[in-house]
Amino acid sequence: MAMGLNGGGGRRGRGGRSRAPMAEINVTPLVDVMLVLLIIFMVAAPLLKAAVPIELPQSRAKAMAEETQQITITLRRDGAIFYEDQQLAAGELGERLASVQPGADGKMPLVSLRGDKALDYGRVMGVMGELNRAGFTSISLVTDVSGGSGS
Repeated sequence: MAMGLNGGGGRRGRGGRSRAPMAEINVTPLVDVMLVLLIIFMVAAPLLKAAVPIELPQSRAKAMAEETQQITITLRRDGAIFYEDQQLAAGELGERLASVQPGADGKMPLVSLRGDKALDYGRVMGVMGELNRAGFTSISLVTDVSGGSGS
């Protein structure tokens, strides 16, 4: 008497159904992981923009929305000036600002001025004067947001 290895009668598996290998991939976990990574990168991207480390002054002002056409000028504690993340030589700021072209709407880009809190006020005003002379009228001063009540 011969015996079949798959339960006899030509049937396979339980309930009379044949069990074929699954040829589909469940992409739901992959989509979940990708959405989490997207959110992490969206939150981390603005933090990566500040390439020059400085100690910003505290403020209780509300954060402004970031614009698409924006230039970042950074003043370090030792007096060094950075255009985006490139250090400029003395007197080079005016030349660099003169090379910036207005956007498609005819407006000059917004300038975010980051200055170390230990800087002399006159040094910051000197840079703001250079910006004004180059035609930049929209300048935002970057600060750290403090949660304290202040005085």
